[in-house]
Amino acid sequence: MLRPANDNHSAPSPQHLQLTAPESVVTLTDPEQSIVADGNSASSAPTSPTFSMVAYTGDAMRVMGWRYPVVVDLSGLQIPSQRRPIRFAHSAFQGIGHTERITVTTQGNHQQLVAEGVISRDTPAAREVVASGKKGFPWQASIGASVDQTELIPPGSKTTVNGRTFQGPIYIAQRSTLGEISFVDLGADQQTSAQIAANAIAEDTTMNNNPTDPNTDPQPITASSKDRPAAQPVTDTNPAPLEAQANLSAMRKEVADELRRQSRIREVCGERFPSIAVQAIEEGWTPDKTELETLRAGRPTVGSAPNVMAPDRSVTSAVLEAACVLSAGLTEAEKNYDEQTLDVASRRFRGGIGLQELLLEAAWANGYTGRNFRNSREVLRYAFSNSVEAAFSTIDIGGILSNVGNKFLLEGFYSVERTWRNITAIRNVSDFKTVTSYRLVGKDQYEQVAPGGELKHGTLGNEQYANKADTYGLTLSIDRRDIINDDLGAITTVPRKLGRGSGLKINDVFWSTFLGNSDFFKTANKNYLTGASTALSIDGLTAGETAFMDQVDTDGKPIGIMPAIVLVPTALSAVGTTLWKSLEIRDTTSSTKYPVANPHQGKFRVEVSRYLANSQYTGNSAKAWYLLADANDLPVIETAFLNGQESPTIETAEADFNVLGIQMRGYHDFGVALQDPRGGIKAKGEA
Repeated sequence: MLRPANDNHSAPSPQHLQLTAPESVVTLTDPEQSIVADGNSASSAPTSPTFSMVAYTGDAMRVMGWRYPVVVDLSGLQIPSQRRPIRFAHSAFQGIGHTERITVTTQGNHQQLVAEGVISRDTPAAREVVASGKKGFPWQASIGASVDQTELIPPGSKTTVNGRTFQGPIYIAQRSTLGEISFVDLGADQQTSAQIAANAIAEDTTMNNNPTDPNTDPQPITASSKDRPAAQPVTDTNPAPLEAQANLSAMRKEVADELRRQSRIREVCGERFPSIAVQAIEEGWTPDKTELETLRAGRPTVGSAPNVMAPDRSVTSAVLEAACVLSAGLTEAEKNYDEQTLDVASRRFRGGIGLQELLLEAAWANGYTGRNFRNSREVLRYAFSNSVEAAFSTIDIGGILSNVGNKFLLEGFYSVERTWRNITAIRNVSDFKTVTSYRLVGKDQYEQVAPGGELKHGTLGNEQYANKADTYGLTLSIDRRDIINDDLGAITTVPRKLGRGSGLKINDVFWSTFLGNSDFFKTANKNYLTGASTALSIDGLTAGETAFMDQVDTDGKPIGIMPAIVLVPTALSAVGTTLWKSLEIRDTTSSTKYPVANPHQGKFRVEVSRYLANSQYTGNSAKAWYLLADANDLPVIETAFLNGQESPTIETAEADFNVLGIQMRGYHDFGVALQDPRGGIKAKGEA
């Protein structure tokens, strides 16, 4: 049973949760049997039954009320005293006994929590545990603790706790305090395998450990079936077998009824009335009484508008955005939101915000009076409402989803190769019409000013290059299943996909245009070199540099532009980097004189693209390379963006009537076109 304390990062809302240790082992010792240690019988038997148990193995557990599995860090578990209560099913009204020794031991490479103690209570529950233990009932162990600090390990990350490695998403209870330990018949972890035995050891049996030795790890003491004596007669302190079965059935029913009551109370109170839920559970209210109290608490105050739920004004659009970003684990949230917004988001949505909760907050702000998400169609209608009531709301769910989505959209957009951005000129266009660029090459020299100071007019010449922007886009949906499953990841995964799709599309369009250059890089333009000597090397790069600098304008004069970039496929990446950074390049042939200086060291920046040699693109080659001018001086290729928007845009809306869910659409307005052939040289790199 975990009780989360106030944690501003990742703990779920406070509630009582049963937490049963995987592979927990519970062993009872019958006081009527002698305990054998080191092969010698003890002089006297204990006055009360004793037990030893592996109360927690340090593994991850699926616990009701926590979004992800939970691991209790045993290094941060505080044990207030060695004597802690032992209960049945975490009920304070069903005591069993107490512990005498609680230790954190190592089993293999894994840490685990081990407890030994005495069944010291004279209660029906205590008698039932002993009687059922004699019959071999497989009791499990469960710890009750309050969580003081938690950490959410995000998806894709790993952490090591208790000697085990865990994959996110997972909660780590970094600091917690042990309250009590319980016997349970069935815990939250369905994979537990607890053993319980009377531990009557035959005279010739030797135990492998001594529980009284503090230097020895306590292990469950068991005996083989041939050494275990027959069941002992029931004493007057234990109930008869039929009575024991009746008591066990009654206790199971009592626990099941209590769990149903608490579950119904939480359902009635939802996220809006957590304090009523706590009071109802503590004071034993019925679900009907709880529902009545929530109706009273939700009534409008005197003078307020009828049938309109007043939203929590501290929960603004910015707070909900921040809660989504924190819940999804987006890095650098502090750069996007101020400290006060992050603080409110962390306190208001301690365990992270779910998709249903986000939509409910928006629906309530827009006049929705429902208490829960049962009528999902109605919640969506109010959440995306454009009604008069919504005009008074500070929460715009469409804007929230779009803003959050855009942050993850950019993550996806920037996750793909962006070499294209380093070799292209960027143009801002205001519409989708074809735009024309004019070059002043050959016509932009200053003229001598004649006496009188009159300046001559320059001309643009006949060199012009066209480009235009087009729209590329895609629509994806968050369907009803994602909403019912309360999957916040849907509003982060879908934008990432849309962003990545946009990044891949702009690469596809750009490199298709760049590599489809048979009429651009050609011998007639004096910007295409062939032959074995054009392979990327000192000599090949020298030939390319010479060809670039020998280019002339329409008047036959040097263009005056210097090469700046060597663009290579992945196969030439190492050679290109060597030519850029190495001071000298040595040849291993016997005819080479040492040292050999690298005349191109630090001269040209190297850019690498995996698209240049990809067989899906016309003009691909693993040997061809390019020497390009800086795109700001003389661009070989230009990319135009509508209104200067270089990244894609995402928009969110309620799905069409025939679709249950939310639609997200991403679109990007851009165009790519080759420009001036004199801005670069292509070397074939082979004969």
